[in-house]
Amino acid sequence: MSDRVLFPRTDARQSGYLTVDQPHRLYWEQVGNPDGIPVVFLHGGPGSGISEAHRRFFDPALFNVLLFEQRGTGRSTPLAELTGNTTQDLVADIERFREMLGVERWVVFGGSWGSTLALAYGQTHPERCLGFVLRGIFLGSDAELDWFMHGMGKFFPEAARRFEQFLPEAERNDLLQNYYRRLTDPDPAVHLPAAEAWAAYESACSVLLPLPVVGREHPGRALSLARLEAHYFVNRVFLNPGQLIDNVGRIAHLPAIIIQGRYDVICPIETAAALASVWPDAVLEVVPDAGHSAMEPGIARSLVSAMDRLRTLIET
Repeated sequence: MSDRVLFPRTDARQSGYLTVDQPHRLYWEQVGNPDGIPVVFLHGGPGSGISEAHRRFFDPALFNVLLFEQRGTGRSTPLAELTGNTTQDLVADIERFREMLGVERWVVFGGSWGSTLALAYGQTHPERCLGFVLRGIFLGSDAELDWFMHGMGKFFPEAARRFEQFLPEAERNDLLQNYYRRLTDPDPAVHLPAAEAWAAYESACSVLLPLPVVGREHPGRALSLARLEAHYFVNRVFLNPGQLIDNVGRIAHLPAIIIQGRYDVICPIETAAALASVWPDAVLEVVPDAGHSAMEPGIARSLVSAMDRLRTLIET
């Protein structure tokens, strides 16, 4: 179990809310050693939020970690709000948090959508980054979006069938647009069932073997996950085609460790390999017995190890 490879449970040293552009207030918490190496944790989704388990990837004696919930997510308010919610807005929020903490540079740690955001932030503010630990790489390409909506069914046909058949037959010709229409409907009787169907599909495809922590989403979390993912997908994650690959040169001088599950169906390994191929100094570690979730034992073990290795690189 991943619980055996993570650091012991730890309380947040500080927590609070940061007001950014109206109407958003972002929940944040800080853990670890205030004199340690600064780290920012970027959660996935978009819309999945943070949990107590995420604190445990980091040695609390060595790292000073900021975790926050992105716009519209978790304890940030308003929940599932799409106004002012773009990749560029989130990049600006990360920089606001850095300024709030008063740190010059920090490690950027992100998985899945968090890897997308980590790359976008790093390429915008390379001078503020010490290095990167990235997991389950997602670059926001049309091919990746199409894979999420249609390709995952090649491996999880039962989950894909439930996902498709939630919609009336007449709406199945365009899953993304018709889910998005339902997810943005103001009526909870319309958007909540659609959110639960979307979240269940993603959850079913996220691990190589079932985990106890992977199951039915809380309605609020399901709504933020599904609505925000659909919003970002419809808008091609607010990035130009190929942008994150094309701009790797801006961060190529910085150390990076990429952790990738061999059998990651949500973010297939070819994307991580493509990123590593244009980032010569990045280390790509393939976990042979894992899918997508950070909570799978092999992934969790590799993330903890990656932070220790990156610390050594930074300090030498």
